[in-house]
Amino acid sequence: MSYQINDWQIELSKSLLPDGVSVSVPSNVPEEIAITYREAARIADISGRASAAMSRRCLQGMVRHFFDIPTNKRGNLGAELSLVKDRIDSDMWENLLAVRAVGDIGAHMDNNVDQIIDISPDEARILLALIESLFKDWYEVREKRERSSSALKELLASKRTLQREAKQKSIVVADEDSDDE
Repeated sequence: MSYQINDWQIELSKSLLPDGVSVSVPSNVPEEIAITYREAARIADISGRASAAMSRRCLQGMVRHFFDIPTNKRGNLGAELSLVKDRIDSDMWENLLAVRAVGDIGAHMDNNVDQIIDISPDEARILLALIESLFKDWYEVREKRERSSSALKELLASKRTLQREAKQKSIVVADEDSDDE
């Protein structure tokens, strides 16, 4: 299923946030994930359950994007998390499962429809804090590592070029010395 971000979604996202309040997301986070996160943050004071459900959705988008889950392997968040379990440290794994579980409470009605399990704004903010830490750990750190790696590769290429030039120069000097004899 392909999801397109429309102008009305961006405007809705902006209208949910009172003027003067800003929710920052790193620029390398995909736009759909950023919009979902901002909606979760903006709605937290109004509905903790809605915010938790949006945080869960944000987590699913991040798992799919960051770990490059193939389309044919996408389904529910639990299955997608299982695909990447061996690539996540145990503390983070427990946190991801908790976001999923609390988000499920916000997103899905229990069998007992007469009982509503509330999620407070403060509880919703705990989920948002984990999403923010994932932005740093998954996106900002990866971007910094890629920049460092690129700079290192450029440095190596430059040094190898200098090395080849020095070697060529020494061969030319050696040839000139042998001609002088």
